[in-house]
Amino acid sequence: MLTVSAASAAIAVVAEVADYRRRHRRDVDKVGFMPWRGIALTAVTVALFAAAFGLKA
Repeated sequence: MLTVSAASAAIAVVAEVADYRRRHRRDVDKVGFMPWRGIALTAVTVALFAAAFGLKA
């Protein structure tokens, strides 16, 4: 479970970087289609639950 937690934390970091880049883009018309904020939120939630279950055992 700790491996799942670490992988999910890495995904959350990548999603936050991508969301930062999307929010600070130069061309306002190039929006993109990925919901980076939702991906980051889901990844952090999975990381926390996986860490909790991994440390419990």
